[in-house]
Amino acid sequence: MEYDERLAHFRQARLNPFDRGEEEEEEGSPGGKMPPQKESRTELFSGTRFSSSDRTMDLGLSEDHFSRPVGSFVASDIEQLKLAIEECKKLILELPEHSEKQKDTVVKLIHLRLKLQELKDPEEDEPNLRILLEHRFSKEKSKSVKQTCDKCSTIIWGLIQTWYTCTGCYYRCHSKCMNLITKPCVRSKVSHQSEYELSICPEIGLDRQDYRCAECRTPISLRGVPSEARQCDYTGQYYCSTCHWNDSAIIPARVIHNWEFDPRKVCRSSLRYLALMMSRPVLKLKEINPLLFNFVEELVEIRVRRKHKTWLSIQLEIICPTAAQFLMLFSQKLRQDILLMKPYFITCKEAMEARLLLQLQDRQHFVENDDMYSLQDLIDISSGRLSISLTEVHTTFAKHIKLDCERCQAKGFVCELCKEGDILFPFDSHTSVCHDCSAVFHRDCYYDNSTACPRCARMTERKQDEVFHVRAV
Repeated sequence: MEYDERLAHFRQARLNPFDRGEEEEEEGSPGGKMPPQKESRTELFSGTRFSSSDRTMDLGLSEDHFSRPVGSFVASDIEQLKLAIEECKKLILELPEHSEKQKDTVVKLIHLRLKLQELKDPEEDEPNLRILLEHRFSKEKSKSVKQTCDKCSTIIWGLIQTWYTCTGCYYRCHSKCMNLITKPCVRSKVSHQSEYELSICPEIGLDRQDYRCAECRTPISLRGVPSEARQCDYTGQYYCSTCHWNDSAIIPARVIHNWEFDPRKVCRSSLRYLALMMSRPVLKLKEINPLLFNFVEELVEIRVRRKHKTWLSIQLEIICPTAAQFLMLFSQKLRQDILLMKPYFITCKEAMEARLLLQLQDRQHFVENDDMYSLQDLIDISSGRLSISLTEVHTTFAKHIKLDCERCQAKGFVCELCKEGDILFPFDSHTSVCHDCSAVFHRDCYYDNSTACPRCARMTERKQDEVFHVRAV
């Protein structure tokens, strides 16, 4: 009898926490003991009587789930962890909300799930750099940032999973999903074909796509069976939920034609392409949509007739069709002035040492031409940020040329029509420049003068004298 009791105590001390049966004692029974009752539902916690208000916070973590080496785990361990997770979820729902016990249970549930994921996806030695379909995948070392795999659309647990990011298009995926990738790197498309789709949502119809995703060819339908068809506003094509996550982006065609900056839903590949193309100056607005600049000619005529007023004050007195057009025109004028200032800086030693032109290094095309725009330029024009930043740069450049540098001041002009006033520069608001010889005059003198440009006439006469001299010899 003593041996049986000791054996029972031994078995009870080593009872499996996932197959626990409750034993209760009933008063008045012989010896004060009762045989074990019929087992209730499988519980997670051993040696404990449960109630909805008070439960012991032992989730079976003492069963060496976190101490045994990975190689010793078998399929039964995975099943036990799944049972522990289910019991933990039930316990969280039964415990009082925002209580300390509920918080501790949530923490332990997270640990159980991480351990289960580690068993399913054991860590392997992976190379730091892999090249696939023009992607240059770099192994990530961050363990705390939670990302989403672009291939399988599931969460990347950086703490226990190996994952890669393409250094070109920022495509993220698990190491186990690398061999399943079929989409080439978007960076290569940007390098070889830097242009936008300029038609607004060029839809061809789901039937033309054979009711399949435009990227992965998964069967899709508008009813969501077997998979929901989601339209990309940039390409006009339909995609499955794996290739289209309902991300939003500004569509270049809507900006150029409608001056509309509301984000629209796009697929993942279009989102990456638009992000990489955001700062590339590939939009020549005067050719794509010249209507944006049609009002400029009318403003020039009005500007010529008004005297003793600055360019900006004239624009403020004119009722522009829209505020966006005024911002566009103002930014265009500042860009033209900056291009006129560039020759001064190229030939000025002090300006080169001060590297003044590097103030526009984020918009290098502003010192190369005045008609190419990037999508980011148009967004900044609409918000007014571009006008503010260009005004500051314009003021700094003009201050160097007109006040700080004597060499640049010596390159100014004197109005040859009135021969009065201060030194003139081609970017001054009250001046006009001859298109043939680039001479600078007061605007009023230039347009009121009925004769030709004095400098052009002098240069023509000099050429005629040289020709006559050559013939005489």
